[in-house]
Amino acid sequence: MAHIKIDKKISKYRVQKPEPKDAPAAAAKDPLKTQDNVIWMHEKLERPEVLIGSTYKIKTPVSDHAMYVTINDILLNEGTQHEQRRPFEVFINSKNLDHFQWIVALTRVISAVFRKGGDTTFLVDELKAVFDPKGGYWQPGGKFMPSTIAELGYVIERHLQSIGLLKKPELDVHQRKLVQEKRAEFEARTKQTDAFSKSHFPEGAQLCSKCSTAAVVMMDGCKTCLNCGDSKCG
Repeated sequence: MAHIKIDKKISKYRVQKPEPKDAPAAAAKDPLKTQDNVIWMHEKLERPEVLIGSTYKIKTPVSDHAMYVTINDILLNEGTQHEQRRPFEVFINSKNLDHFQWIVALTRVISAVFRKGGDTTFLVDELKAVFDPKGGYWQPGGKFMPSTIAELGYVIERHLQSIGLLKKPELDVHQRKLVQEKRAEFEARTKQTDAFSKSHFPEGAQLCSKCSTAAVVMMDGCKTCLNCGDSKCG
């Protein structure tokens, strides 16, 4: 065995282990290597000059200024059967500088997770589970949002659904039928009948100040109620 002379100070070392018998199979799982020229998402993947981006607006009642969330995607294996679109980076822009530090930190962490590769959909559940100790707010349409971070999670979820990384939750046939039946039942119970829609009096009749019925018509030059008989002419 040949002797090796070490001139520098040893700072760290590791023991080289023999390669296992299934080394070729393990190497095939290495994201740095390609199989059949297929490129997988990995943190060492260089950023292209141009990325595909989508911008989402978040307007909350807890702030006077809106937030604009831009998610840029990278297109891997373009033009092949392995083509896929993966999120690469996130930017958040707002005129409100009160939360500038955590916005920058959050975008860097999320972007780093995206570039790491693998299953990044767990970010959605993690962000949606953040609750504001001061209380959440209601979105237009009646949906409760526990925090601004949670709404960011919903935005990322919608984006991942649009590029095919997440499936949109859909009801089956029986669930849709049950929802339709319950909706119709509720609307039938709470439906308010317009007092003027089923009137037995002539169309265009005015409201009577005595019986509060739309039954006042002009007869012989005098306003007369066809419901209670009240007349301005005595």
